[in-house]
Amino acid sequence: MDRLSLSDRILGNQLQAAVPKRKPAWLRAKLPGGPGYQRLRGLIDGHHLHTVCESALCPNMGECWAHGTATIMILGDVCTRSCGFCHIATGRPPLLDTDEPRRVGEAAAIMQLRHIVITSVNRDELPDGGAGIWAQTIRAIRAASPGTSIEVLIPDFCGDWQALELVLDARPDILNHNLETVRQLYPAVRPQARYDRSIELLRRAKAQGFSTKTGIMVGIGESNDQVFDLMRDVIAGTRTDRGACDILTIGQYLQPTRDHLPIHRWVTPQEFARFKEVGEELGFHHVESGPLVRSSYHAAETAESVAGR
Repeated sequence: MDRLSLSDRILGNQLQAAVPKRKPAWLRAKLPGGPGYQRLRGLIDGHHLHTVCESALCPNMGECWAHGTATIMILGDVCTRSCGFCHIATGRPPLLDTDEPRRVGEAAAIMQLRHIVITSVNRDELPDGGAGIWAQTIRAIRAASPGTSIEVLIPDFCGDWQALELVLDARPDILNHNLETVRQLYPAVRPQARYDRSIELLRRAKAQGFSTKTGIMVGIGESNDQVFDLMRDVIAGTRTDRGACDILTIGQYLQPTRDHLPIHRWVTPQEFARFKEVGEELGFHHVESGPLVRSSYHAAETAESVAGR
């Protein structure tokens, strides 16, 4: 059963609203190019690394790569899950690449990054969900490039909290785990994930003193009130003496192919501005909200702003 029929079966017409085919002017992005882009392209290819920028068809790839910023994707480029929004290939992943952490650390040092974002596919077939490779990668970056702050965008490890502890023990600077969408749309958007499980992951990381971050996309069938409810869930689920979840990112959903969930609506810049206003009123330290925002968009600047609080 494909993603569209799945959404029809579970949600009826909720995701099936007509939307203008032409993207609005505020969704235009720069095409990749320039010396900065070419340099980063060479480093990634030379070290046999994957980036989520390419696999997820990120609209900001040209801008970010031109400034020497990319999100490295570890544990291969084949995911064991089949989320309705995601362009990353689904299937049986290849054998584990145990040399990958070394190459990522070496690339971070060569690029002289002040901040690096690491993400991964889901590897549900592994006993630890890939957490061991995650920990090795963080430590390899620390050893090779000690001046680089590290942001990790991790999967949920199927709720294996011992696996989560392997990652936390390696001490990343920012622990990111994306909710992706509101509770009501999880059956179609993230059928193999659990909304409350993701909230619990953030809560556990925050309780140990980590700066936490999460991100969602809008325009896939949610209402604005459901977005505000999600904000309140994250604040309530991660509150400690140090405050709430630090960073929230919100961006427009863009349908990767016709086989993925359809776009329900184009969210306006005014609505994104309102999301930012409400999020910061509720207690997020920083809300990055805009049509082209993705989880690692302006990640270095955001990390520095939170670290300075």
